[in-house]
Amino acid sequence: MEYQKEILENGVKVIFSPLRETKAVTILVLVPVGSRYENEKNNGFSHFIEHMMFKGTKKRPSTLAISKELDGVGASYNAFTGKEYTGYYIKINAEKLELGIDILSDILFNSLFDKEELEREKGVILEEIKMYRDNPLMYIGDLFEQTIYKGNSLARTIAGSEEVVKKVSQKKIINFKNRFYQPRYFVVSLAGNFSLNKTKKLLTFYFGKKKNHFSGRNKYQKFRIRPRKSPCLNIRKQETEQIQIALGFPAYSYFNPKIYPLNLLSIILGGNMSSRLFIQLREKRGLVYYIKAGTDSYADIGALVIQAGVSKNNLTKAIKVILEELKKIKSKGVSSQELQRAKEFIKGKLTLALEDSFSVAEWQGKQELLLGKILTPEEKLKKFFQVKKEEIKKVAQEIIRPSRLNIALIGSITDKKNLLRVLRV
Repeated sequence: MEYQKEILENGVKVIFSPLRETKAVTILVLVPVGSRYENEKNNGFSHFIEHMMFKGTKKRPSTLAISKELDGVGASYNAFTGKEYTGYYIKINAEKLELGIDILSDILFNSLFDKEELEREKGVILEEIKMYRDNPLMYIGDLFEQTIYKGNSLARTIAGSEEVVKKVSQKKIINFKNRFYQPRYFVVSLAGNFSLNKTKKLLTFYFGKKKNHFSGRNKYQKFRIRPRKSPCLNIRKQETEQIQIALGFPAYSYFNPKIYPLNLLSIILGGNMSSRLFIQLREKRGLVYYIKAGTDSYADIGALVIQAGVSKNNLTKAIKVILEELKKIKSKGVSSQELQRAKEFIKGKLTLALEDSFSVAEWQGKQELLLGKILTPEEKLKKFFQVKKEEIKKVAQEIIRPSRLNIALIGSITDKKNLLRVLRV
């Protein structure tokens, strides 16, 4: 995958990824700020800012003015907030590239943050918080992170608390934005069908002339694993037909080379419909409809996570089977056939994922923002294909420790004592 990288005079990093087989272009802007950069008093500000960016600028004074221009050319556009970054993108007909760049730069540098709009948006975000909290399948991930990262800013939800959102003021949120939205922090990733020379000029005009105003460094609270003698259990009681489970262990940051064997381990455990957990819990025992395993990673920590939904009567039985499979993979490792299938699975999924301009822009931009370097798909696949069985077993033994087990549950749970007995096995 070809790309060029340039740094504009004000520090904006730009990644150009030409794709001749498409007639679209995606412009993605990533900013290194998210909920882990927040504290109890401003938790949710990053997410709130993301919402306010589409509420009007000096040039386009309302949401309607912005959406009319973009809808008028059939563009796709949105934004998202994570724990470590916020992103804004427009995917547009290549003939309208300048319009996309103009609008993105306009909302990022010239948003009004009107008081009346801000008050209205509080209601929208409060409803979003309730929506996630009332849906166990959506909320279980947040509850798990509150459990495993307890005491650290990573435990905070991205949308923030209702108390903080209700008290958001125009002054405080603009001060927060001005601190983090400095041009030198931006990564602009373009992928699609464009003229390189013309696009460089457009980026210089729309992004390169903006000045940096804040000289400090953005910091967050680093995570440290605290010694423990027993598993950590977090139950949220809610009247439901099904109990949601999220179970896992602290793991590696995205800088750690062991992330490659860990990802393969998670695929073999529960990454697809031929994985161990899927076969054992769904196909052989009929205990679950869905079960999956995966990894999360941040700058200083990560997690191996297993999620499932089970009936109340099958809860302890399902957890026992999951723990048995974890013990088995820890003591016996994986087979050569399982490892090869997992590698080919990653290769196939990556090939399909990078078929459109947004996926390519995101692939390049996130690596530049988070890692400070870009690996091509071929380079990353090479790292996966170099992993040996012994490395996966070693990673399993390092990560899967009973004392480091974290489990979050949402549902009608009454027999907590029996559950604790199962977890101590």
